[in-house]
Amino acid sequence: MTKEDFLKAVPEALEATDVPELPVTRGKVRDVYDLGDRLLLVATDRLSAFDRVLGRVPYRGQILNRLSAWWFAATRDLIENHLIAVPDPNLSLVEKARPLPVEVVVRGYITGTTKTSLWKLYQAGERRPYGVPLPEGLRKNDPLPEPILTPTTKATGPGGRDERLTREEILARGLVPQALWERIEAAALALFRRGQALAERAGFLLVDTKYEFGLVGDRLILIDELHTPDSSRYWSRASYRRGEPEHFDKEYLRLWYAERGFTGEGTPPPLPPELAAELAWRYARVFEGLTGEPFRPAPGPQRARVERAIREVAGG
Repeated sequence: MTKEDFLKAVPEALEATDVPELPVTRGKVRDVYDLGDRLLLVATDRLSAFDRVLGRVPYRGQILNRLSAWWFAATRDLIENHLIAVPDPNLSLVEKARPLPVEVVVRGYITGTTKTSLWKLYQAGERRPYGVPLPEGLRKNDPLPEPILTPTTKATGPGGRDERLTREEILARGLVPQALWERIEAAALALFRRGQALAERAGFLLVDTKYEFGLVGDRLILIDELHTPDSSRYWSRASYRRGEPEHFDKEYLRLWYAERGFTGEGTPPPLPPELAAELAWRYARVFEGLTGEPFRPAPGPQRARVERAIREVAGG
């Protein structure tokens, strides 16, 4: 699809679903239907950044849902995950897990634009952000000597913000038992290394990413999404070698808003259709590069198709 194709699709982007006979919880970008011991996750086209829903990006849900499923399959040998089936390009049927209260962010480069980004903290003089020692002399966008874990709490409630954590704080506060946390650390680093290797093969650099884990009984599993351009930062390898990385992820949008003075406070500028189409096109490039498949959207009106699929899964 061309950028013009994505621009034409902006008005039809999937805002939300409505299946009144089923219990639903609406997050920033997902509608979640509770089916008892399973959940049906609806990846909508809503886009959030700076803890705000900023608008809709055409086919965002389809691209991210399908890419996440591809990554789950490509990493199942490293750790179990919650995915059972993908009954529709916008839907994931998953095991219901008890989410752990810590988000695990793994970083391979020192970069970022927000106040809590690794680069901004380092630039302000911090040399042990998240309790991890960093060497002197790093410049923005440099690779780190080794990938590092920078965990946070999971924000809850309206306006909630993630809180930075160190490994020692996680254990001291009893957020995760030590033996379980050690398994999570090992799994996160293994996932990131696999992600970097497959991304580089596709012409991208996996810069950093976020993982969420949960428990089904005593089983540790990977939940939420995996290595999507929403939860991860991707640079084109060629542009990085030229000296200024080109973003194929949500950072492209964050930078546009930051240039206009919005970083989370006050009223955000409206999301222009051209920016939404550009972001969708960049997401699709990542999908195509990694999977080796052309992105072709599912036919027909999205909402009707997705709601029909929700009812079929719930009734089956």
